[in-house]
Amino acid sequence: MISDKSEPPVCRIIDYGKYKFSQEKKAKEAKKKQNNTSIKEVKMRYKIEEHDYKVRLNQALRFLKSGNKVKATVIFRGREIQHVNLAMELLNKMAKDLINMADIQQAPIRDGKNMIMILSPHKK
Repeated sequence: MISDKSEPPVCRIIDYGKYKFSQEKKAKEAKKKQNNTSIKEVKMRYKIEEHDYKVRLNQALRFLKSGNKVKATVIFRGREIQHVNLAMELLNKMAKDLINMADIQQAPIRDGKNMIMILSPHKK
């Protein structure tokens, strides 16, 4: 290693194996401390029954508890695209039901034949 500030330039002799080992150890510690979140998806239709909705809600709750983000998707087929307001109500209901566990990262928006909303777990 060379010190740039000294006159004349000074060099320190080190054990390269030991230096490389310590660098790898620091990188391993940094990797261990990072938290990696992924996006899990919950798909449903806007004409979902109450029990099926509860199942999707429990899935989203489980994903949020494990620290993942949840992408709630309502799928439209054919003429169902006319009932965007019902899908919006369903996603808002889901956000209201998960208010104690999640924050709305992205409000419900239409994306082609789908309507999506992204929820993220509360910051600790």
